[in-house]
This record gives sequence, C-alpha cells and structure tokens, in this order.
Amino acid sequence: MRLDAAIASLFEEYSRTKIKEWILQGHVKVDDQVIIDPAHLITGFEHCQMAAQIQIVLTSVPQDIDINVVYEDDDIIIINKPMDMVVHPGAGNPRGTLMNALLYHYPELNKIPRAGIVHRLDKDTTGLMVVAKNLQAQMSLVAQLQDKTVTREYEAIAYGLMTRGGTINQPIGRHPTKRVCMAVDPHNGKPAITLFRVMEIYRNYTRIRLRLETGRTHQIRVHMSHIHHPLLGDITYGGAIRLPKNATSELVSALRGFKRQALHAIKLSLTHPATGETMTFEAPLPDDMEHLISCLQQDRDLHADKL
Repeated sequence: MRLDAAIASLFEEYSRTKIKEWILQGHVKVDDQVIIDPAHLITGFEHCQMAAQIQIVLTSVPQDIDINVVYEDDDIIIINKPMDMVVHPGAGNPRGTLMNALLYHYPELNKIPRAGIVHRLDKDTTGLMVVAKNLQAQMSLVAQLQDKTVTREYEAIAYGLMTRGGTINQPIGRHPTKRVCMAVDPHNGKPAITLFRVMEIYRNYTRIRLRLETGRTHQIRVHMSHIHHPLLGDITYGGAIRLPKNATSELVSALRGFKRQALHAIKLSLTHPATGETMTFEAPLPDDMEHLISCLQQDRDLHADKL
C-alpha cells in the first residue's frame, strides 16, 4: 500500500489530505527513517511513527436544534437520535449535526474533545447514543467501548428469509475503490463481530435483533450485505427496494416511501462512569419502522395460505 493510504486506514479520524501534508512536512518515520513521499510503498510489518503537531480547531458552532434526551445526570447524557441527523460535522455537513446541537444546549462541552461524543450512528440510523459531560466520564466510556463492556443492541429489517441467527466475524476496512464506503477485507480490515437472531419472518424480509461486539463504521450494514441479507432501504450496500410478488398496495407504498436503512439502536447498557452502576436504556422503534413492520405483517398474513 501507499504510505498515506496505510496511515489513513489506521487513523480514520484524520483525512488522507491531512496525513499527506504531514508526510510532506517530514513528520512521519518508517523504520526510524523520515519518509517525505506519500506514495512510498510499504509491504507490512514496518514500524511507523507520526510526530505531527495536532491543531485543535473548534469548527462546530452551537445551533438551536432539538435533542431527544432519554436520561441525563452530571456525567452522561443518553440521546435518542432521529433519522437524517449527522453526528459530527464534516464535508457537506458543517451545520445541523448532533455536535452543533450539543454545543448549544450544553456550552460546557466545548472544553471536551468531540463535545463528549464517544461513538456514533449513521445519518439515517435512529436510536440510542451516550455522550459524556466531562473528561473523566469520556475517558471511562471510551475505555468501556474498547473493552467491549458496552452492550449495543439494534433492530433491523433485512432482505430475504432468514430462519436462524448467527455470528458474523469478518474484518472490515475501507472499500478499495469507493472511499466513502466500507467492505469486508480479510487482509487489511479491522476485526468486526456482529451477533444476530431472528425475531419475525415476512414475505421477502426478516426482522432481526443484532448485538455489536465491535464498533466499525457501517458494521451492521456491511456484515448483513456480506451474508446476502442487506438491510431494507440501504441503497449503499443493498441496492433498490425489492417488492414481494402481489404485494398489497399499502406495503408497496410503505416500501417505496421508506428512504433510509431500516436500522434502530434500541438498547444500550453501560457502567456509569462515576457510580459504577450498570445502567440499561431502551428506545422504542420510530414511527416509520413501526408502520413498515405493520404493513409487512398484514401482507404476510394476507398471503399466509401461499407460504
């Protein structure tokens, strides 16, 4: 791999452009030798040191955006994130993000990296997130996530008929050609484990419950697509909506009107950073998923004699 690409895969929070800039400035050593060529090829097992000077720049501005707070105390905030909300500002989304909203409602979070955000959900994934209100809480939550002691459960609707649950243990890395996408990568991917079980079967679709053992970008979406059961509505990893034969008009309308992946973070369990108490939170399915499930159930029952 190119040196800049390899470093970018290890430090996803920094852009490849920024990493290339650091290399050109002589801030990167490979096997104790300064390398100033971003295209320098590496073959694996090299020892890389990056001595860049990090500049902390507050790019997020406070915005008066409503937040659905499920729980709050002096150390943590539990949020039920709506669809169509990006967590962090970025290219194309400088405003309207969860971080912008947090900085408005909790101005003290401007003193904490990432405004206390320790994990994220995709733009169109709904459900529970935890935010730290102070540095000690943030360090505790990050450690819990790294130690895999935070339990995150999701509900989703996947394409196809699934008769049993299972475990998907496949490493995930950047897609080789689509840089905004992820993919199963047995050679360069990071470990990723997703557990799932079947909740309800419809015609052409299955409702499932999932638990994350790791937290890779787009993990559930990539893993489900990998086993040929992509999430309903996931255009990036699953393709177009697939209508069951002779589907009811209500189901056709619901499927065509569902403009996101059918994925909701329904349950979150963690150890409170200050008290050590195990805390569990749940968020009901959003209305759009409830409506979709109702239409799928009605369509299945109507065609029950043909199943």
